[in-house]
Amino acid sequence: MVLKILQKIRESVERRPREIDVAKKDGQKVLGWIGYTIPEEIIHALGIIPVRLGRGGDDRLVEIGSRYISTQNCVFVRASAGLLAENKDPYVQKSDAVAFDTTCMQVYRLGEITKYYFKKKTFFLGIPRNFQTPHAREYFTKEVEGFTRRLEEFSGETISSDALAASIGLYNNIREAIRTLYAHAAHDSLPVITWREVYEVVHAGYHLDRQEYLTFLQDLVREVRETHGSAVDEKPPKDVRILLSGSVIAPGDTKLIEIITRLKGNIVADDLWSGLDPYLQGEVREPTLKGIADAYMDRVLPPAIPCLDQSTDTRLDNLKRGINESSADGVIYHSLRYCDSVTFKGLEIKEFLRHEKIPLLEIHTEYAQSDVEAIRTRSEAFIEMVKFRKQTGGRI
Repeated sequence: MVLKILQKIRESVERRPREIDVAKKDGQKVLGWIGYTIPEEIIHALGIIPVRLGRGGDDRLVEIGSRYISTQNCVFVRASAGLLAENKDPYVQKSDAVAFDTTCMQVYRLGEITKYYFKKKTFFLGIPRNFQTPHAREYFTKEVEGFTRRLEEFSGETISSDALAASIGLYNNIREAIRTLYAHAAHDSLPVITWREVYEVVHAGYHLDRQEYLTFLQDLVREVRETHGSAVDEKPPKDVRILLSGSVIAPGDTKLIEIITRLKGNIVADDLWSGLDPYLQGEVREPTLKGIADAYMDRVLPPAIPCLDQSTDTRLDNLKRGINESSADGVIYHSLRYCDSVTFKGLEIKEFLRHEKIPLLEIHTEYAQSDVEAIRTRSEAFIEMVKFRKQTGGRI
């Protein structure tokens, strides 16, 4: 069964490039961005169209990008460099400028390449390495203020308190709706909407008009609730429930997801900065630039941010909460080649999950298809092992 609103979202994604063309003719500017900590509320409040850039899964783009940026960078960054170099993606073409944050230093390097080689107007937002200290918050607040001033010059507009408050309310509602959809995918014994469909909806939001996107999300939540309420009560499926964690799984990067699905693994949740993580917490309580800065500092830490004290690592707490709330039977920790921050934290994650008695499979991959059979074999063995433990009540 295809949900009606889900189909409408797909149709809207198809026509979105043409809508942006019309908006640009009317004088609106488009800001593409790559990263994790770019505050879209500010972009939207200035009347600029925000689009999140980046593609995964295409080894051809990786090869193109490698002509401009070191092969020691992760495949997502190299593929994104290829995307910008090729300049065929409609959202890259329509972006009047591109913004990058320094959450991941490889993304920052991508921004330098974009400015130097591709001659795109670029904006940078500095991110502190330690989110815990008052100095870090002060630094980030000033970075947000400077970022806003540069965008005001770019747009020719001055941000108003009313527009900022309206955008903050819009994005708070988007976060709430996405969390609700994730909860349905993870908690319902017979989910009307699957995790993969929710993940598709999240990626649709990278490009759609944000007010229209919120309407779609709220209508989709309503449709899911109504359809679930009328569903025939059946026994819940006994598939192995999996939480995906690790590196970004960008639009177009479906290799691992398809392998798990074909093996009857049931992905029910994620801990990804291309998935749920940006929508957890992060509610802006004060309609000011400082309020936005504080909210973004309070979000779940991305893996690119170092955390020397595990007791204050919000990412580990978030992972544990995600496992518990989704009743996940195991975790697949996915790291892209040369995504060093995720790879280096693999041991920390392994020790943490061993202590929690949660099965873990580490997958190290790239966008080439040469490792498909190896990933399939390891994933199949992992799923069978977890299934056996469920059936026998075994513990790790």
